[in-house]
Amino acid sequence: MTPELTVLTLAGLLQFLQFSLMSVAVNREIGPERTAGPRDGDDLRRDLSPRTGRLVRAMDNHFEALILFTLAVVVVTLSGKASLFTAICAWAYLAARIAYVPAYYFGLVPWRSAIFGVGWLATLLMLLAALL
Repeated sequence: MTPELTVLTLAGLLQFLQFSLMSVAVNREIGPERTAGPRDGDDLRRDLSPRTGRLVRAMDNHFEALILFTLAVVVVTLSGKASLFTAICAWAYLAARIAYVPAYYFGLVPWRSAIFGVGWLATLLMLLAALL
């Protein structure tokens, strides 16, 4: 397995961890009666504490970032453009995504955005590396 695919696998496991953390926090705050229900017209997020809301948004943000990172890994791998550079970018993405969760949870401004930018830039560089 290439380093990029290894990191993609670990990023997927990180998503499972984020989902689990978020689920436990949300269920503690608003109860499984509401979270297990159909949620028709019920905006669960409005009743969450700021930190639990941040866990939800951090998870959503990783879903969005993971789509582009997955695309970058697939393109780099299938094009045969995997290199030390793309491996470093992949690891930078994962490190940024791991750091992003506590930075968002604790409301670290502007560090949360800077950390996000590292992962975003690493993904962009992987895509560009596949083209060159």
